Amino acid sequence: MTTFVDRVDLHVAAGNGGHGCASVHREKFKPLGGPDGGNGGRGGDVILTVDQSVTTLLEYHHSPHRKATNGKPGEGGNRSGKDGQDLVLPVPDGTVVLDKAGNVLADLVGHGTSYVAAQGGRGGLGNAALASARRKAPGFALLGEPGDLQDIVLELKTVADVALVGYPSAGKSSLISVLSAAKPKIADYPFTTLVPNLGVVTAGSTVYTIADVPGLIPGASQGKGLGLEFLRHVERCSVLVHVLDTATLESDRDPVSDLDIIEEELRQYGGLDNRPRIVVLNKVDVPDGKDLAEMVRPDLEARGYRVFEVSAVAHIGLRELSFALGDLVGRARAAKPKEEATRIVIRPKAVDDAGFTVTREEVGGEPLFRVRGEKPERWVRQTDFNNDEAVGYLADRLNRLGVEEQLMKAGARSGDGVAIGPEENAVVFDWEPSVMAGAEMLGRRGEDHRLEAPRPAAQRRRDRQAERDEAQREFDDFEPF
Repeated sequence: MTTFVDRVDLHVAAGNGGHGCASVHREKFKPLGGPDGGNGGRGGDVILTVDQSVTTLLEYHHSPHRKATNGKPGEGGNRSGKDGQDLVLPVPDGTVVLDKAGNVLADLVGHGTSYVAAQGGRGGLGNAALASARRKAPGFALLGEPGDLQDIVLELKTVADVALVGYPSAGKSSLISVLSAAKPKIADYPFTTLVPNLGVVTAGSTVYTIADVPGLIPGASQGKGLGLEFLRHVERCSVLVHVLDTATLESDRDPVSDLDIIEEELRQYGGLDNRPRIVVLNKVDVPDGKDLAEMVRPDLEARGYRVFEVSAVAHIGLRELSFALGDLVGRARAAKPKEEATRIVIRPKAVDDAGFTVTREEVGGEPLFRVRGEKPERWVRQTDFNNDEAVGYLADRLNRLGVEEQLMKAGARSGDGVAIGPEENAVVFDWEPSVMAGAEMLGRRGEDHRLEAPRPAAQRRRDRQAERDEAQREFDDFEPF
């Protein structure tokens, strides 16, 4: 059974905002006490937060679909809906958040670091909040906005100071088990280590973490063996330690060629050229291993490597190695730039920034004017198109924003198509320039005389009223014999 996962595809959905309520206060002797519809609640966010107690992404491998709760709708009596509850997803330290295209959205390092992966939708305003001096009793409310839907990728990159790299069965697991309190699986066959192991080492006053990366083989950077899956765990390490097997039973291998092959894989993976290296010649407790270590050490030192002869089994050379690693880690930490407090940067919008754009397109030989902008698109999502008054209110808002003026400047004429929103999810309508706008065009609650095609309920009321008027006229004209 899989117990360690360091890369998952996660599908997150934030909560939808609750709809606003259209209500009129009624009580005895006060049949029309004014609008009292409450606002809808905000939808919950999906938040990724670093938790030191979490070490793997296994939970999201088994349950990749996560959704926050929706906001509750508003109610009469000026009662606002309850906000949706945020969904907090704990992730390991060192988790990188990417989109489907591979772009980095967030790098979560440090306990408590968080990132909002999906934003909850706004709640719709109730008719009490929409009332004004011109529109005293709105017969509509705004709809809640849908929450964000995101497909993201989570990648875990181990946060450690030192990384042990080398061929399978080179003794990396044995080395980390004696340098620290880590208890990795140790056996005499290749690929015993299937997941990165972490240990904490104390060398004098320096405390650092060391990672045992699963064994690398030729072609690891191209996906061969386990290398491609776990090379990412080397990226955050400050020091790289080449663990070379001096007692290998394979006749076609020797420590120098092993080092060259691993270095080539690291070079092809990229981004690790500036990390200091140390070479560890392991298993010198074996007679042949000791002889081979003495033979290759001058060649390795001539290349500029600092070489240590150790034995994890016999505990030879471990103290010198641990203090040497502590010294390199201390230098790397000192060389890092000090973290400065986050600066708050305020970028005011330009005075002439209308907040939207109008572009002309050709669709089937006919002109189509597309309106893009945060406000127009949000207002469209909040509009109940089954309510004529709500549609008229949208027209008023767009007009006040200057959309109609920009359409005229772009050459739009009566009857031309206007699309608000992106191509895959736009609201399209035939544009008619407004002659009058505002509450002076309102009729009954929920109606707007500017719209040529009233909603069915309003039309049914008009038809019934016309039938009653016609029956009354026939009764008045009736003359008895």
